[in-house]
Amino acid sequence: MQRLGWVSGALVAFGLLAHCAAARAQLSWWSDPFRTSSDVSPSPGVPWEPRQPLPTITAPDVAPQPATSAPLTLAELTEYALRNNPRTRQAWFAARAAAAGVGVEQADLLPQITGIYSLTRIRPVSGTTGVTSPPQTRYGPTVSLSYILFDFARGQQIEAAEFRLLAANLNQNRVLQDVLFQVEQAYYRLLGLDLLVRVNDITLQNVRTVLDAAQRRRESGLATAADVYRAETQVAQAEVNLTRSRGELEKARGQLAAAVGLPVNQALRVQTLPEQPQVRELTDSVGDMLDRARATRPDLVAAEAQARAARATAEAASRATWPTVEIAGVAGQTDFLNSANRNQATATNYSLGVNVRIPIFTGFRDKYLTAQAQAFAQQAEASRDTLYRQTELDVWQAYYDVQTAASGIGSTEAQVKSAEQTAQATLARYQAGFGSILDLITAQQDESNARVQRIQSYLDWYTALARLHFSTGFNDLMSAASIR
Repeated sequence: MQRLGWVSGALVAFGLLAHCAAARAQLSWWSDPFRTSSDVSPSPGVPWEPRQPLPTITAPDVAPQPATSAPLTLAELTEYALRNNPRTRQAWFAARAAAAGVGVEQADLLPQITGIYSLTRIRPVSGTTGVTSPPQTRYGPTVSLSYILFDFARGQQIEAAEFRLLAANLNQNRVLQDVLFQVEQAYYRLLGLDLLVRVNDITLQNVRTVLDAAQRRRESGLATAADVYRAETQVAQAEVNLTRSRGELEKARGQLAAAVGLPVNQALRVQTLPEQPQVRELTDSVGDMLDRARATRPDLVAAEAQARAARATAEAASRATWPTVEIAGVAGQTDFLNSANRNQATATNYSLGVNVRIPIFTGFRDKYLTAQAQAFAQQAEASRDTLYRQTELDVWQAYYDVQTAASGIGSTEAQVKSAEQTAQATLARYQAGFGSILDLITAQQDESNARVQRIQSYLDWYTALARLHFSTGFNDLMSAASIR
């Protein structure tokens, strides 16, 4: 008997477990009836595996390259970038979307007309006797009209949409300037690295000349093996520097191609700068530059437009509790077809009225929407003020970067000239049997460093000038007077 009790208890427990498992499976199905959890990774530490082939990435369309085989100038590169860089299309379509948003808001100024053609098969039942009538078929057209006469928030909504459109247009202009700035930076970096490769190549030739002279002096008994080893070390270091500069040059080519909107492996031939670039002085004061940036920089003016759009939206939200007056009308024709006697009748109906909608209680929704819109407006104004100060700082730093770079170019030219003469004199003395290998190596290093510093000074000047133009909104694409 005791054994039977254990067996029956085990059977009951097994039944309970089976019932719980079935209930758990049913509950799992109820919590996720469409099995969406199977479309994600089973746990945070397990990578997701797609169950279907991933979509193929569509390569961007590339505009035809310039037909000429001559090296491209900076102006040609920027023109090509404005037509081909996908960021310009992205900003343009954003502006078109904002323009459509203005049309959406202005649509409320016109009446809304809706046409309906219905076909209904019914079997009426008397509500008092419960007697059913013969089935009927009803069909016919109906036209409804609604027109808002007075809506106290509509003007602010349209004004907000217009300011958003203005901001989108200004942001497009800023994107164009940003594309130009990126092309300029990549272009000047490419030219600087090209000159650096030439300098490193000249340096390699010079140290090889030193190595040859050291080997000759050693054969003559005028130099030691240590002198040859020092010269060989300089040759190896020069070869490493040349290899690195060539790698940086190829990276710069890819950067320029990406800025223009081409594949990074696209070969681009660019026109080099003249031997002695003309460095011009700034004619405008830093105060004039600051005033110009405050008035015409597109993203700063766009921030002002965004702030005004947010303020207009907040004003519209505050008027959501105000009444609206509208005209509503319906006109239609209904044909009745009785299936019992096949009699057909036609009825025409219409209605026209004036409605005054007065929001009484919306669950405090309007109150919170107004508070949210006010906070967004204050946030937009704070963002505008932040950009205002950042614009001033950008112009200030870029202005003095240009002046510093321009003042350093003259000293680097003199430094290069002096270093070249010193290196030539030291090499002549060493080849004649006078002087040490250490003096010659030092003189050649000074010559190489001076040439690199000259390249860097010109690159700094061009980059700083491009940054100054970008920070002031150099294209004057939109005047601040357009904002009322």
